[in-house]
Amino acid sequence: MYKTPCSRLTGVWKCLSRDGLVGVGVQQKLIANVARSHMSARRLIQLCRRDQAEWMTFQHLCFLKRQYVKSSSVLCQRVRPKQEHVASVLDDRDDSVVRQVQQIPALKPEPGTVGPPCDPTEPEAARAARLEARQWKELKVEYSDLPGIYARLSKLKLTALVVTTAAAGYAMAPVPFDPVTFLMASVGTCLSSCTANSINQYFEVPFDSNMNRTKNRPLVRGQISPLHAVSFALACGIPGVTLLTLGVNPLTGFLGALNIFLYTCCYTPLKRLSITNTWVGAVVGAIPPVMGWTAATGSLDPGALLLGAFLFSWQFPHFNALSWNLREDYSRGGYRMMSVTHPGLCKRVALRHSVGLIGLSALGPVLDVTTWTFPLVSLPINLYISYLAFRFYRYGDRQNARKLFFCSLWHLPMLLLLALTCKKSRVPQDEAPVAPSTPSPAL
Repeated sequence: MYKTPCSRLTGVWKCLSRDGLVGVGVQQKLIANVARSHMSARRLIQLCRRDQAEWMTFQHLCFLKRQYVKSSSVLCQRVRPKQEHVASVLDDRDDSVVRQVQQIPALKPEPGTVGPPCDPTEPEAARAARLEARQWKELKVEYSDLPGIYARLSKLKLTALVVTTAAAGYAMAPVPFDPVTFLMASVGTCLSSCTANSINQYFEVPFDSNMNRTKNRPLVRGQISPLHAVSFALACGIPGVTLLTLGVNPLTGFLGALNIFLYTCCYTPLKRLSITNTWVGAVVGAIPPVMGWTAATGSLDPGALLLGAFLFSWQFPHFNALSWNLREDYSRGGYRMMSVTHPGLCKRVALRHSVGLIGLSALGPVLDVTTWTFPLVSLPINLYISYLAFRFYRYGDRQNARKLFFCSLWHLPMLLLLALTCKKSRVPQDEAPVAPSTPSPAL
């Protein structure tokens, strides 16, 4: 069958030659090769190897494939429609007509006039008020506005959380409750937190102005001067540390001063240098419950360290989920957060510390702080926050980050409340009931 003459090709080449559909150079090669089409396949292969220049190459076939289509057993060429010449609008213009355009002179404002001319029907009082509103002027703050400004300067919600955790540490201490000591410890902790937050805002004014989340803070808007803010911080910090040192005990006062130093001099500058700022901030948040414990007992016990570990681990799923949806703001402000520079690490750390809360809950009865009921009753909420942290780690989207953040808001109060209800009661040895002695038999 290899020796069957290729007579069909001959008709094709004649058709192409008759219709004039092929280029002259290609057509001559095709006609020259048609005469040799009666050779066998082996002869064709030898001819291709011997004289390849006379045969069509693969590029030629691709060229033919692009140029020709087969329709009704006849090779037809795709003809590109000829584009008609479209006369430009500029070609039809009449150069004999030249239009003169008169230049409009610039309007010169009258001396003493601010802005464009106003409507003549506008009342004079409304015009004066409108012009005054457009002028730069010093922001005046009334004395009645100062409490709200001080509340925003001290971050009142964050301060309330710090005082709550310190109160939980005091309540978990195995000592009788003393209202006076508890009140002085709470007030001193509140004043120390106000100092730390005020100094933090004083240092971060140029960076907070670039963030949507912090651009309305009092120092950024100029509601108070920097000197006013520093004076408020000193007015809170000196009495706060003094009250903790003299009214409670020196250990609690030292922890309060240490917390102010870590927050203002370590955490604040590290936010623009390294992602270790998150770990330093977690230490700052873990100190208040330790302060509450030391305010009640006067010593650092394993129970105080356990409460601090609860706050340390809880802050990672809380803050990492919060910062995930604020990555654009932190990047605009120049802060080096895990969510900005190390997003994978941000999700892993949140999951790691969420699972670690389960193990810390199991240490409560081991350290003789709670009963064995606490690990069981706290297991559902710990598993739930771990589940949300796992979804945040797996998907890493805004929705799961928001769910994890809102879960952390109620998880911590619930965990501390369960620990307080499962607190292990201790009875002092002096107040231990003495077994009644058996009466001697009557003689």
